[in-house]
Amino acid sequence: MKDLRVADFDYELPEELIAQQPPAERGLSRMMVVDRATGVFHDDFFSSFGQYLRQGDLLVLNDSRVIPARLFARRTLRREREAPTGRIEVMLTEPASDRQWRALVRPGRKVVPGERLVFPASTGEILLEAEVIGRGPFGERLIEFAPTADFFGALDRIGHIPLPPYIHRDDTTADRERYQTIYAGERGSVAAPTAGLHFSAPMLDALAAMGVEIARVTLHVGLGTFAPLRVERLDEVRLHRERYSISPAAAEAIGRAKAEGRRIVAAGTTTVRTLESAARGGVQIAPQTGTTEIFIAPGFKFHLVDALLTNFHLPQSSLLMLVSAFAGREAVLAAYRHAVQQRYRFFSYGDCMFLH
Repeated sequence: MKDLRVADFDYELPEELIAQQPPAERGLSRMMVVDRATGVFHDDFFSSFGQYLRQGDLLVLNDSRVIPARLFARRTLRREREAPTGRIEVMLTEPASDRQWRALVRPGRKVVPGERLVFPASTGEILLEAEVIGRGPFGERLIEFAPTADFFGALDRIGHIPLPPYIHRDDTTADRERYQTIYAGERGSVAAPTAGLHFSAPMLDALAAMGVEIARVTLHVGLGTFAPLRVERLDEVRLHRERYSISPAAAEAIGRAKAEGRRIVAAGTTTVRTLESAARGGVQIAPQTGTTEIFIAPGFKFHLVDALLTNFHLPQSSLLMLVSAFAGREAVLAAYRHAVQQRYRFFSYGDCMFLH
């Protein structure tokens, strides 16, 4: 990894190949299949995913739920009875405590500790109030919300789905369902675990019927997944922290599959990061809750993951480096060049690849 540079993971991507909308139905996506032992790949469709799995495989899903984390606030002047002023965009990134959240704000220079913010509904009713109480890394602010009976209910009313910056449109009502996996559970992500967006209920039922075991873990995806790497060498990369948890049932299923020599198939890079973070002391997985800043790049030794379903990732991104660690940089970049030539759809709402 020391000899590799961020620029070594670049590729040319025409803007028109970045998917701006999801497919008409879940699962109506193309899928490139890559043999990571040989680097040989071929084109297929996600509807054929079950053909590449075996009876006894353990499919692991990330069941984190995306919250409507993009909010619009107004600053309040410090003198009492002053009207709210100045529209501020607030992007929640992760909770710091019961009422405190880390957030990105724009315009950031105008929002300093001590500022009070109010969050109105379209009717003008103030649903949330907060105070900026500190600064954090990566330009974040620490904000504390005033006590409220139903914080997430208020978010559902006034928040927007935080579509990635490469989707050049406002979020719609449809995105509240489509930018969410069908098995999403605990709220906490500000970006979707996008490999899971392809699965429909009939697909999961069909996989279970053919003898594929399914387990769920949770990693709450942060905005760091889109943050550019502002260093030149891979050994200088430092990632944002993300929260994860593995339940007793999931830990038991993972450990049993590994002990029995069955494949562990990860749906998405977030699932890979969860599993490999938990396995850093070996392959014995215990139920746990924690945070991870794990950076997976070529040279990394995988302890648990045997196959990977993933979407296509941004040039020079940490996620492209993770996939390259799993299947080899040259093979992955060759597959990406083929995907561009064949006009696959890229990124969150785009097509996928299966590496096995």
